[in-house]
Amino acid sequence: MGALRLVGWLMLAALAPGAAHLKAGWRRTGLTLLGCYATALLALLAVGLTTDLGAFGQLLDDAWLIAIMVGSAVLGVAWFAMIVHSFTLLRPGRLRQAEQIVTGALAGLIAVAVLAPFAVTTQYVWTAREAINDIFKDAVPDPQADDGTPPLPVVEDPWAGRDRVNVLLLGGDADDHRPGVRTDSMHLASVDVRTGNTVLFSLPRNLEDVRFKPGTPMAEHFPDGFRLPPDPGGGRSDLLNSVWEYSDAHPEIFGGQQNQGPEVLKETIGYTLGLEVDWYALVNMWGFARLIDAIGGITVTVEQDVIFGRYNEGLVKAGTRKLKGADAMWYARSRTNSDDYTRMRRQRCVISALLDQADPATVLARFTAIAGATKELIRTDVPRDMLRHLVPLALKVQDAKVTSIQFVPPLIKTYDPDWQQIRKLVRQALRDSAGTTAIAASAAPTATPSTGSATPSTTPSTTPSATPSAESSATPSATPSRTKTPKKTADPDDASPTDLAEGCGKA
Repeated sequence: MGALRLVGWLMLAALAPGAAHLKAGWRRTGLTLLGCYATALLALLAVGLTTDLGAFGQLLDDAWLIAIMVGSAVLGVAWFAMIVHSFTLLRPGRLRQAEQIVTGALAGLIAVAVLAPFAVTTQYVWTAREAINDIFKDAVPDPQADDGTPPLPVVEDPWAGRDRVNVLLLGGDADDHRPGVRTDSMHLASVDVRTGNTVLFSLPRNLEDVRFKPGTPMAEHFPDGFRLPPDPGGGRSDLLNSVWEYSDAHPEIFGGQQNQGPEVLKETIGYTLGLEVDWYALVNMWGFARLIDAIGGITVTVEQDVIFGRYNEGLVKAGTRKLKGADAMWYARSRTNSDDYTRMRRQRCVISALLDQADPATVLARFTAIAGATKELIRTDVPRDMLRHLVPLALKVQDAKVTSIQFVPPLIKTYDPDWQQIRKLVRQALRDSAGTTAIAASAAPTATPSTGSATPSTTPSTTPSATPSAESSATPSATPSRTKTPKKTADPDDASPTDLAEGCGKA
């Protein structure tokens, strides 16, 4: 057998294990290898054709991740060994010395080539497992815990009897030069568990006179709303974006319990919107810049020059351009010559661009960098065991309708919010997102304040899904729009949810 034929049989063996064994006369071994290979391919095809979205979530279970790593490593070593054995069976010793050297080197390259995909898979799964376990904590107590606390039951179908899941998405600005966390970006994503249709409710950082859920320590401490004496420097520390920071800084309000900021903000925003918030995810805004860098930057259309920096020393020029992480964050967060509502729109545009441009190919190519950046920037109370259910839901959202409402002027007055109107718009938007004219009244708020009431009296349902109730026929329609022209109206009863990217320039 010549050198070229030997290398050809090795390459065939790499694609169809057992081919070289058959050529060398190892008929039984060759047929066994080919049979196992064909069976595995058919099994993978069958799984791919019959697997539903729920199976993708199962793959994130820790046991499955470990099994995938071990299986990938074993298969890689076995395939490598098969190539080496195939090379020896083809008797390269009958070749001239120079041909032996060349074919041996090529055989080594082929062996490494078949091993590489398994090694990369093992590395990716290891990296993903580390990131997941760092970000998401297991909510089920250890059965062997010293305090004897029994483990919580694992719920197989957490969406049973539920219509929606509500997740609070926060952008914080914590850094080494500022104590505490101010949540300058606050969006609540309400996801229909059946269709994946999502409504993103955006709340302004400067919402005043915030009301707390009745019966809570903050409501007792601030019965007339969140009001504090003015800061000596003239700033405000009693706006919605300060609720988390204030709660963390005053554990005495909660009987000495520390780190109450996340729960207080969840229940406060949930009460404001008339929904029950299931979980939160806090993204450090400057950590978010590292994530954008990890995917290679994002392309956005900057409508006009954006000046940034304490002394206006930076500039993001107008035009369609690819922004690195730091510039993208300055574009989203700069206050120079800009109000909070324009900043909210720019933040939404950055999120939309990231979602659109973080395609699977980019994620795979930059997986390690993305995983490393993600570990540094996310803080959440989503339990580890819930990932198996949330991943299929997130996949539904990718192909579903995503609309948004920004509670900013002229829709609401941030200095004197109409809480009743906010809730009414929330309920209408969720009905429209669900594509129904009426939702079961069992999740409806128990009381409705009179128009213009400063104190919100609508109490969210105790069910986490907190679906909206049917409004009276006087409630205006808020049909989600896919047009790219922002709708501007001073009539708060005529506010339509808009596409997430509406008002954003397109590349």
